[in-house]
Amino acid sequence: MEFLRHLLLVVHLLGFGALLGGLLIQARVPEKSVNALMRDGIGTAFVAGLLLVGVIQGAGDHVDNAFVAVKGIVALVILVLVMANLRKPRISQGLWGLLLALTVANVCVAIFWESAVTS
Repeated sequence: MEFLRHLLLVVHLLGFGALLGGLLIQARVPEKSVNALMRDGIGTAFVAGLLLVGVIQGAGDHVDNAFVAVKGIVALVILVLVMANLRKPRISQGLWGLLLALTVANVCVAIFWESAVTS
């Protein structure tokens, strides 16, 4: 069970890395768009995060529900924004900045939130 937990955590982190990479490769491009890397990254991170919570709770460990709610809501907002703009040829600078800010905020919540998971 511990291996599965670590594997899901790695997949979750790689998903957010892909999302962030998909955003950052457009930093110097004047016309931004939602790309496949962003779509696949947030989808992977979201699903892996849900599975990770399930595995942790299934093992009998305590999960901070407030932490899960904050990360889940931010990730869901990113997912909805990405999917809603996927077929558009371009997105505004403001939306791109919002997606970047939400992605970095979600990473910061993961790092700085105290006692997210305690055994």
